[in-house]
Amino acid sequence: MSITLSNICKSYGSQQVLKKISFEIGSGEIVGFLGPNGAGKTTTMRILAGSLGYESGSAKICGEEVREKPMETKKNIGYLPEQNPLYTEMYVKEYLHFVAETYRMGKEAKKRVEEVIDLVGLRPEVRKKIVQLSKGYRQRVGLAQALIHNPKVLILDEPTTGLDPNQLVEIRNLIKEIGKNRTVLFSTHIMQEIEAVCNRVIIINKGEIVADYPDVKQLANFVGNEFQIEVEFSDWVENIPMKSIKSIETVDNKSFRITSGKDIRNEIFDFAVASDNKILAMRLLERKIEEVFRELTK
Repeated sequence: MSITLSNICKSYGSQQVLKKISFEIGSGEIVGFLGPNGAGKTTTMRILAGSLGYESGSAKICGEEVREKPMETKKNIGYLPEQNPLYTEMYVKEYLHFVAETYRMGKEAKKRVEEVIDLVGLRPEVRKKIVQLSKGYRQRVGLAQALIHNPKVLILDEPTTGLDPNQLVEIRNLIKEIGKNRTVLFSTHIMQEIEAVCNRVIIINKGEIVADYPDVKQLANFVGNEFQIEVEFSDWVENIPMKSIKSIETVDNKSFRITSGKDIRNEIFDFAVASDNKILAMRLLERKIEEVFRELTK
């Protein structure tokens, strides 16, 4: 696994901000890390990046314990904190060469700087000082410094905050491209970003993991171990005898809203066939991700 957290606890004074959180992220996954303000997202990411300690548990990057082998784990991590760490009076290329030197890249530095400039789309702005760049291009510089040493894991803390709609799309596409051959964990408050970029979402609330969906589409369909299905039959139905049904809301004698612990659309179809009835309409209800997020973190 590229990232492994196991029973991590972290407190600030008497306030416990992480309560035995655990998750694993494999190679090639792009994972959205969601949670309200103060939920523990940034604390978790700082622990993984090796910039913050923790009381108990285990945090591993590519199989190495973060606090036991900090230098080895940092070689495998590209970290972009929420406050982009840029020296704004430096030129773009000058800054990236400086970062490459901190990783002791030696003769490889010059070639890698040029590769990263092209990778993140900085070529049109490369002769400018960072202070002269727009917010979108500054974020590209931040991504470039995180990628300069070709890490296996990228940790991005709200990388699209403050961007305009065009810049949002550009950075999202960039993250998707970068994530094709790396593990990416990034936090965001923008629900559409999760749908557009991620193949998995983890939700944290009050220092605890409250949801982990390996398929982002499940987030809209499946909440609190429940599915909701609307079905309309052609003829009157007195009863739908299925053990997995938790509740049925009768719209009329032919239409129902069914809540179940699993997706039972195939079973409903079989029931209709067995009872010599027909299904006129059936759909799995989807809620907006914003609604699901509020329900899980309320």
